[in-house]
Amino acid sequence: MTLEGTNTWILAEPGSTEAVVIDPGPLHEGHLAAVLAQVESQGRRVAATLLTHGHADHAEGAARFAALSGSGVRALDPALRLGSEGLADGDVLEVGGLELRVVGTPGHTSDSLCFALPAEGSLLTGDTVLGRGTTVVAHPDGRLGDYLASLKRLRALAEAREARVILPGHGPVLEDALGAVEFYLAHRESRLAQVAAAVEAGHTSPSEVVAHVYADVDRSLWPAAEWSVRAQLEYLRENR
Repeated sequence: MTLEGTNTWILAEPGSTEAVVIDPGPLHEGHLAAVLAQVESQGRRVAATLLTHGHADHAEGAARFAALSGSGVRALDPALRLGSEGLADGDVLEVGGLELRVVGTPGHTSDSLCFALPAEGSLLTGDTVLGRGTTVVAHPDGRLGDYLASLKRLRALAEAREARVILPGHGPVLEDALGAVEFYLAHRESRLAQVAAAVEAGHTSPSEVVAHVYADVDRSLWPAAEWSVRAQLEYLRENR
């Protein structure tokens, strides 16, 4: 589910002695030490650690990384923060000349955020958009209506050329942000239609719908698919 693993991003303005680290990842001492060593090898210190959301593969190592680096942890969810400052939609962070804009994108989880980097037209998406494949709407915390609205918001940023490149939480960089977001929206519409058809055919439980709709998907991914199906069934009930 994490593809090659979690992408930890180190951002810094050229010539700055301060860096931002986004999503330190799981509690893996070797990885956390390597991230810190990379920052320090550039003659920088970690001024801020930010989280796109609270899933363990992105956030479990944040507290330990904060202790190693001497930084706080900023997140939308107060339970994940270390220090007095959080993050919210519309916030603008300036660290050593680097500007990051916080974009609230609930749906995968209720606390999901993206970070826009205006200087290069890139968008760090966490699990809202992946570098390969599609993401899970992690029901019940994640909600499909919220997720669709978030994708449409990202599409608007891409259409305005404010987001040209996607730096995802897993998988490779996507050079065509608009194409990626449009694919995600089309995929969600297609899956929703398939789920609705499965229900019409009498497949009423989430597990039955998964077996019908995701028959061509590796069975090891069916438990994750069931999260999304539960979110889709809820969406269909609410939008009859």
